[in-house]
Amino acid sequence: MPPTSDPAAHPARSALVAGATGLVGREILQGLLADRGILAVHVLARRPLGFEHPKLVAHAVNFAQLPPLPAVDEVYLALGTTIKTAGSQAAFRAVDFDANLAVARAARAAGARRLGLVSAMGADSRSSIFYNRVKGELEQALEGLGFEGLVIARPSLLAGDRAALGQPVRGGEKWGLALSRWLRPVIPANLRPILARDVAQALLRAVPTARGLQVLPSGRMQAMAART
Repeated sequence: MPPTSDPAAHPARSALVAGATGLVGREILQGLLADRGILAVHVLARRPLGFEHPKLVAHAVNFAQLPPLPAVDEVYLALGTTIKTAGSQAAFRAVDFDANLAVARAARAAGARRLGLVSAMGADSRSSIFYNRVKGELEQALEGLGFEGLVIARPSLLAGDRAALGQPVRGGEKWGLALSRWLRPVIPANLRPILARDVAQALLRAVPTARGLQVLPSGRMQAMAART
């Protein structure tokens, strides 16, 4: 079950999600809609979500030219692609760095106080690996925006039903997940594959009360999920 807030313990909140059609973003959205402490969930997307909900407010946007955003308490960034899908490093960066940062800046300008990011294991702005470097540069840029609380999830290999989202199944993920089932006892916790649902739940627990910077590696997120 997704974590829910106690309305008596916390004032009602509103949230914004970018990337709600992705593997982790979908889980974040469903968790927010089920949270009794959430009044409204604003979703930024290029295409319709395909469903309605009393709390859901969908906004069709061009991430390269965002309009002023609604005032919310929390922001969740789950926009992401692959270089193969994007077609080039520049197109990848336009999504994973530019679009995420644009949403964060616009949300902060509208008064958002806390932000949760779906990043990646190995994120490092000084990395020689392009993917890891872009992820690290985004984390670094978000730290400079002045959010009261910033929670960064760094999942390892993500497990989830991509086919149900109309996404191609990634060959590397398929083989990696199969291999990890056999080797799980000897794989360090932070390197084990993690369910997209567990990443989402970790952010949903941490973001509402976050203060300062908090980084969640896979091992910690799986431990949090095991305690539910």
